[in-house]
Amino acid sequence: MLRSLIAFCLSRRLLVLVAFAAFLGLGYTAFLALNIEAYPDPAPPIIEIIAQQAGQSPEEVERYITIPIEVAVASTPGLKFIRSNTVYGLGFIRLQFEYGRDYHFVRQQTINRLKDAVLPAGVTPVISPAGGISEIFRYELVGPPGMDVMRLKALQDWVVERKLRIVPGVADVAVLGGKTKEFQAEINLDRMMAYGLTLPQIMTAISASNSNVGGRTIAIGEQSVNVRSIGVITSMEDIGNIVLTQQGGVPVLVSDVAKVQIGYAPRLGLAGRDDKTDVVTGIVLMQKLERTMDVVKRVRAAVERINADGSLPPGVKIVPFYDRGDLVAITVQTVLHNLLFGIALIFLIQWVFLGDLRCALIVAATIPVALFLAVMITVMRGESANLLSVGAIDLGIIVDGTVIMVENIFRHIAHHTPGVSRDRPARLSDKLHRILTGAVEVDKAILFSVIITIAAFLPLFTMQGVEGQIFGPMARTYAYALLGAVIATFTVTPVLASILLPAHVQEVETFVVRHIRGLYQSVLVRAVRNYRRAAVIAAVFLVLCLSLGLRLGTEFLPKLEEGNLWIRAVMPPTITLEAGMDTVAKIRAVISGYAPVQTVFSEQGRGDEGTDPDGSFLAEFFVPLKPFDAWPKGLTKEHMVKQMSERLNREFVGIDFNFSQYIQDNMEEAVSGVKGENSIKIFGRDLIELERLSKSVKTEISEVRGVADPASFNLLGQPNLVVRIDRAKAARYGFSISDINSVVQAAIGGQEVSKVYEGEMIFALTVRLAPEFRTDVEAIRTIPVALPNSDAKAPTAYIRLGDLGEVKLVSGAAYIYRENSQRFIPLKYSVRDRDLGSTVVEAQNRIQKNVPLPQGYSLEWSGEYGALVDAKKRLALIVPLSLLLILMLLYSLFNSIRDSLLALSGIPFAVAGGILGLYVGGLNFSVSAAVGFISLFGVSAMDGILLISYIRRDLDEGMGTEDAIIRASETRMRQIFMTGLSACIGLVPAAISTGIGSQVQQPLACVIVGGMLLSPICSLLVIPVLARLWMPTIKKTGLDDAVLEH
Repeated sequence: MLRSLIAFCLSRRLLVLVAFAAFLGLGYTAFLALNIEAYPDPAPPIIEIIAQQAGQSPEEVERYITIPIEVAVASTPGLKFIRSNTVYGLGFIRLQFEYGRDYHFVRQQTINRLKDAVLPAGVTPVISPAGGISEIFRYELVGPPGMDVMRLKALQDWVVERKLRIVPGVADVAVLGGKTKEFQAEINLDRMMAYGLTLPQIMTAISASNSNVGGRTIAIGEQSVNVRSIGVITSMEDIGNIVLTQQGGVPVLVSDVAKVQIGYAPRLGLAGRDDKTDVVTGIVLMQKLERTMDVVKRVRAAVERINADGSLPPGVKIVPFYDRGDLVAITVQTVLHNLLFGIALIFLIQWVFLGDLRCALIVAATIPVALFLAVMITVMRGESANLLSVGAIDLGIIVDGTVIMVENIFRHIAHHTPGVSRDRPARLSDKLHRILTGAVEVDKAILFSVIITIAAFLPLFTMQGVEGQIFGPMARTYAYALLGAVIATFTVTPVLASILLPAHVQEVETFVVRHIRGLYQSVLVRAVRNYRRAAVIAAVFLVLCLSLGLRLGTEFLPKLEEGNLWIRAVMPPTITLEAGMDTVAKIRAVISGYAPVQTVFSEQGRGDEGTDPDGSFLAEFFVPLKPFDAWPKGLTKEHMVKQMSERLNREFVGIDFNFSQYIQDNMEEAVSGVKGENSIKIFGRDLIELERLSKSVKTEISEVRGVADPASFNLLGQPNLVVRIDRAKAARYGFSISDINSVVQAAIGGQEVSKVYEGEMIFALTVRLAPEFRTDVEAIRTIPVALPNSDAKAPTAYIRLGDLGEVKLVSGAAYIYRENSQRFIPLKYSVRDRDLGSTVVEAQNRIQKNVPLPQGYSLEWSGEYGALVDAKKRLALIVPLSLLLILMLLYSLFNSIRDSLLALSGIPFAVAGGILGLYVGGLNFSVSAAVGFISLFGVSAMDGILLISYIRRDLDEGMGTEDAIIRASETRMRQIFMTGLSACIGLVPAAISTGIGSQVQQPLACVIVGGMLLSPICSLLVIPVLARLWMPTIKKTGLDDAVLEH
């Protein structure tokens, strides 16, 4: 069939060329439509539910909000994990679903089940639009000197946010920093009691005095006139003039008992930047499954429009300081640089080994066909391209089949004696027949090599979890590109050879090939004739190389460089926002002092929307860095992080620091539920016991070399002012519990009673006690509660709050973590200057020996280490199955177990070369490196197929065993060196690259470079030696030394 296909193409060359040109045009069109992302999104479908109830402690929120929501959504199809964080006033529930589930389907199913949750009045759970990598744009709203952050916050909430949320592809805009404006009536208790009023009376009066009503219409002449009664509050004077009651015919106004003012709502979070301690910032969130660059371009245009169209007052403007598009652009630049450099090196290899520029051009023509077919299929499937799915493709492996065919055609044209062959198709000239013969001679080897290469990627197709999301697209793109390459090899390559190569060429060995051949011939003959000794030497060499593999460290994946830092600082759990502000400012100043830092943005606490379940004790710092070429000479990011960590820990004792990157941190938290790249989760019921165990575990891992920034998350220590009502006393005075609770809520925390409209802006109107009546425990004890009174004419009597129950300070929960209906406490840590695997093993041994767990408590290693263990288990099962599949394919080709094993015998040496590549590069074994080893299987098998096929052919022609082995090895030497070096050199740029986005490619590239440097040499020596050892001895039949020296 392949012979017929090649013959058809050679007989209709014009048709093939037109189809080739049309395909390139379609491919370029598809490329323009291709969505390019910086990195793949490794997270499964995740739904985040936010439920807020202002003023409630973590214990109450857990009992009345978090647990009911967990119960309601537990039966959602495909749900794998339910994780929740409960803090003051907020329940944050994260639902992680199985990979492969449709995001919009599980979102709708979650919404359906949320309706069944029984929650307190006024609590409405919402689904957050945020996701692991949904944050694409950050900005600061900057005003002229003198404009306060309350005004800026109002502009952000009612102007900027509205205009950005309508941009197509934008899910939401999260706001951080600033003060939320509200109108306040602060009650003076002494005056209130003097007039005989109560808090409920004041709140009811204000609420009832803020509305417009309609009187339908009246007819005035022939006109219909709407009747409106305007009673809405428009100013502080309107609030102060509200009548509460009358005494002696004199109205008592709100201004008589309260101070009316414009203030701000209790703050949950603060934002700062560089030397500014209080700024207003926004984060633009992208909708799920949208194209990053398209949305970023629209957001950029919207920002320019808002800054220019007069929407904002003079001097106010949006100043961006993070743009995901910049990362995409830098990553694309890194990939294109590596691809173009790799193509140039592959082209050079063909020229150096064949000595013919036309052959190099024919080989290069396969690359656009392979890449464009991969692009077209990717676009049709609605998938995205990213750093790994395109940048990690080894173009040398892609063109190996073409290299073999072009070399074979070139050799046939150079050596073939002109004449007419009986089996030549009538429409083919002598030249075309020689091209056909050269192509058909290697067609099966090429086809099976491609099939085997794709089969070798079976482990990548079966990967699950984070690694499956990262490397699955790469495996698919590889398969698409290999399909394009094999189509081009059997159709375009023979046609281009017929056009570009002359009818008669003289094969002149280049300087490089001549010297390699001379050295190889002498070594080969000695090795084959002393095959037993050579086999022992090869085995010893293999064992030595493989033993180096045992010394390699292990890690899950190298860090994807983003060009920024994300630093987390955990302060004491009792600290207030205002008290922490000064410390956060000092930390920003320290970070800003490092030369590579562009700017430092900080956020303390959480935003009003509750998208981050953080308390005032947590501060996070976003630190964009300058391009690496602008750094001081000799300074690396690792060195700077180490210096920064040591200084921060030295100057800010009692604060735990953690270093990560922006997208990386979001993904780690989304996938594991803990803020940190590695974590230990201790499960149990009692919070006090969990904290004790956490401190013990932290002590143990702190002694392990390589562990950096260990920190336990405090669950307890939040001071609570508890008002415990004595039910008997309350009943004696005629109070219900809700009566007293409403007074406590309004008097101390404040209660919104109405709204004030300023144009399109809406602000809350709240009532609460003046600060002097609620600033300490004793003042709260003396808050008067009006006694129930059925006689409206009788004077109002009061009783102190302290007389109705106990008012005291106690320590309670600050944070409550849950996973799958169990409480747990997380402990996070990083690993530096040591590999992850050995570090964790040592830590596990110490904990198992020194920290016994009580009954009902368990411990789980999460984060990167957990993912590494899962990936190693899957690879240990799938890789042997992949090798078995390759063996079966080889058996279908050779119909011989012996020859199939011989063809596979180069794989261990390719693996040995990959280990040497990692060892020389100073890299750990990771999933990325494992992908590189898997990629070696196909190319190594290709070398074996070429050699064994030719040996079998010479044996079938009656040649002796030793002579057939030597002749086949010499004949295929150039092909095997060219394929190996092409595969090797195609990833040299990625192996030595240090640009942003190159880190995950590097282990894969180093493995392939090392493996493909060693594999051709070993294949050309080891396979002949093993063939001589295992194949039956047949005496040579007339092959003389002159032939051997060909």
